[in-house]
Amino acid sequence: MADDTVAGLMAELAALEDPKARAVNEKHGDDHGVNLGKLRAIAKRLKTQQDLSLELWATGDTAARLLALLICRPKAFGRDELDTMLREAKRPKVHDWLVNYVVKKSPHTEELRVLWFADPDPVVASAGWALTVDRVAKKPEGLDLDGLLDVVEEDMKDAPERLQWAMNHCLAQIGIEHPALRARAVEIGERLEVLKDYPTPPGCTSPFAPIWIGEMVRRNG
Repeated sequence: MADDTVAGLMAELAALEDPKARAVNEKHGDDHGVNLGKLRAIAKRLKTQQDLSLELWATGDTAARLLALLICRPKAFGRDELDTMLREAKRPKVHDWLVNYVVKKSPHTEELRVLWFADPDPVVASAGWALTVDRVAKKPEGLDLDGLLDVVEEDMKDAPERLQWAMNHCLAQIGIEHPALRARAVEIGERLEVLKDYPTPPGCTSPFAPIWIGEMVRRNG
């Protein structure tokens, strides 16, 4: 019988620790060695448990926080609570899951997008840009797309890595989704050359915006 208390789950996660997985994760800035498939299996067993999620998050442990994000109730968090959590989420995977699995399903998404977008902390700002990418794709009405391209043009080249990736994604998304701005997006990408030489595995699309835009437009017919 599984022990689904915080202490029991921490012991279960510790038992799943794999040094090889940790070595791979640490290359990406993540400090845990738990296979994510096994982590998801635990979450499936636990189902949604908001109070337990909060307790796991409070441990500060990366694997526990990832599990917390899988079993939480996204709409139960207040705006300020999510803002605090994002600023605590120092590890890339925790940051990404918090934004994609929780904040995007929250009633406070747009408020937080605006709050984070121009934050002086580039990691926090990258979350604002990630939410902006989502709006560019799904609900662009009211966004100043030309203004976004202006900011990308001015700041992306020298932006810190996490922020640069998010800005580059926004550049590509504008080019993919908005034909009237496609030529400008491609031109900005070609001129700035951000991620132009990024090693891309066979069968994957390069994150270099001009190639990314061209490939997605081709696929979309």
